[in-house]
This record gives sequence, structure tokens and C-alpha cells, in this order.
Amino acid sequence: MVSMKLAPAVRNLRSMERRFRQARMIASAIGSRSHPILAHIIPIRRCNLSCAYCNEYDKVSNPVPTTEMLRRIDLLAAMGTGIITFSGGEPLLHPELDEQIRRIRGHGAIATVITNGYLLTPERIKQLNRAGLEQLQISVDNVQPDDVSKKSLKVLDKKLQWLADYAEFDVNINSVLGAGVKNPEDALTITRRALELGFETTVGIIHDHGGQLRAMRDEERTVYEQIQREKKPGFWAFAYDNLFHKNLSLGLPNDWQCRAGSRYLYVCEDGLVHYCSQRRGYPAIPLEQYGREDLEREYWTKKPCAPYCTISCVHRVAMIDLVKEKPREALERFFPPAAPGLPAKLPVGVGFLAHLFLPAEDGKPQGAAARALAGAVKRLLGIK
Repeated sequence: MVSMKLAPAVRNLRSMERRFRQARMIASAIGSRSHPILAHIIPIRRCNLSCAYCNEYDKVSNPVPTTEMLRRIDLLAAMGTGIITFSGGEPLLHPELDEQIRRIRGHGAIATVITNGYLLTPERIKQLNRAGLEQLQISVDNVQPDDVSKKSLKVLDKKLQWLADYAEFDVNINSVLGAGVKNPEDALTITRRALELGFETTVGIIHDHGGQLRAMRDEERTVYEQIQREKKPGFWAFAYDNLFHKNLSLGLPNDWQCRAGSRYLYVCEDGLVHYCSQRRGYPAIPLEQYGREDLEREYWTKKPCAPYCTISCVHRVAMIDLVKEKPREALERFFPPAAPGLPAKLPVGVGFLAHLFLPAEDGKPQGAAARALAGAVKRLLGIK
């Protein structure tokens, strides 16, 4: 009972520390493009579910040996990877996942897990706390289980309540549109439940087996717009919606440079580096052989699948490089003006940082006080 009462307070306190670490990670990524920002790593391909739309699992694979997983984590850390995420399959099926989480944390990287949630219990959540997990994401597809997906709110709601009661790590609940769910309104119900429990929320648009957009129906777009009005307006989520999701929700392409294979790596259960979960097969180079030349090549390679891609983790990584390369254009695209000719509607904190670090639009030099403050912020974030 004591741990149940304390967990939300501990989660909020640790969340502030995690936000600072994430800010330092983003600052490092903006300062240099020579290292990966995010890697997805697969500890097991097997899954305990068989969702009809998913092409990322099997029913027979054994867990990757822990010694091999630790070696891969060490390799990613040596490359300077800021966030390492366990995906699958179902990563909680790996019997020694906690040791791998501790290894990531030991390198100073951010450790996260994407799970279907079925294997969560109060004790398993406490074990993840002790291992040092920093963020967990569950996609909930519908309210009632059906032939398409068993990842339903009815089945998982008790698990979500346990997370609210015991988790000391951040929790994100992702609702999904376009997965063949009979009632699109289910996504709104799931979002509201996640907000009620105090969780972060995102909404995903389902892709085909090539990672490409499936056109949304009118009723799905209506639900999507309602979710955007109700969910918490986090900085990156708000910017991401403006830069990518609004076009995708209308069935329109996005104009962007995909950095998969460079700033984002997908390391499969065989230890090969691929573009992403939907582009397995290229470049398919063993992680231990993947070097600076590979990162540089894929940083600039144009991916033909990019315009209609719905892989949000790859999108979000690309946003950091847009800030690095074209900061004012990035801010205007992230936070568009209310009307043409007006300035971008920057949040207060973003406007403050832009004033500190970007050259004045009128060309006037920065004052001594502003230079000193900018230097102090850089030191705090570890920017050289």
C-alpha cells in the first residue's frame, strides 16, 4: 500500500529528472550528427499475441542470449546512441530483460520498452522500477477485443491501473486509428482513459506492411481531430502533429529527409542493422561492422518510402536534425502562425531558447547579459 501511494509522486519527481536528461540528449544530437539518437533493439521476435495487422512477430523464436544482447547494447552505447528501446515481438517475454535495462542505464543512455502489456503485474512493474526503466509504451487498439486485435481496453485496463499505482517510470498510451477496428471512437475512449490515469498519450495512424500510409476514413479523421483537441499539448507531440500527422491524416505526403540507418537504427534479433521495422532487409549490416561511413551514407540517402511513411519514431528523430540544420524554418513549421504574415506561435520556453541561441532576425548583435545567460544554459545542457 505504501509503494502504491508513493509511486505516482516518485514518477512525477523522476519525470523531471528524465526531462532534463532528454534535453541534454537532444542538445547533444543538435550539436553533432555523427551518432545515432535512437535505436530499437529486438530481444525476442516471439509474441504472445497475433494481431491481424502486425508483421513484427512470430510464434517460435527463442530469446536472444543475454550475453549477446549486452554486447549489442555496449556497441550502441559506444556509437553514442542516446535512447535504446526494446521492441519485438514482445520484449517482456525475455527472461533477463531487466539485466539489459540495467546495462543501458549503466551507459547513461535512456532505456524504454514497447510492450503489449499482457505480462504486466504489480510485481513485474516493481521489477522494472528496480531495473531503472525510464519509459514504457503500450498501444491499445480497441475497447473490446475482436478478431483484429486483443490489445483492448477491456483486457488491459487493470494493467493500466497497476501502472498508475506502481510505475516509477513514464507511461505512454498510444491509441490507433485505421487498424481495422470497427468503432473509430474507441481511440478517443482510450485517450480519455489514459489522461484520466495521468499518462502521456499519442495517437498512431496504422500503416501497411511496407510502413506506408493507409488512407483514413472520414469518421477516423473526425476522431483524430477530437483527440488532438483533448490530449495534453506536449512540445514534441504538438510539433510532430503539425509537421507530420496533419498531412497524413488527410492522406497527403510529407516532404522530409528520413535519417533511418543513421540517426535511427533498427537492430533485429539477428544483430543486423535495418532502416526500420517495415524496411527490414537493408542495409542489413551486422551491428559490429556498422561504422561512421554507414552512418554518414544513410544520413543523406533519400528513401523513396519517406513521403507516406507513418513510422513516428523515425519522424521524431528527423525533427531534431531539422532544428540543427534550419532552426528558424523548423520552428515555423513546428508552430505555424495563426495566419499568413504573422510570426510563429512559439511556446514561452521555446521562444526564450530561440532568443538566446538564434541570431536576431534584425541582425543586431546579442547583448552581454544574453551571451552570459546563453553560455550558462549551454554548460547546463553539456553543449560545448
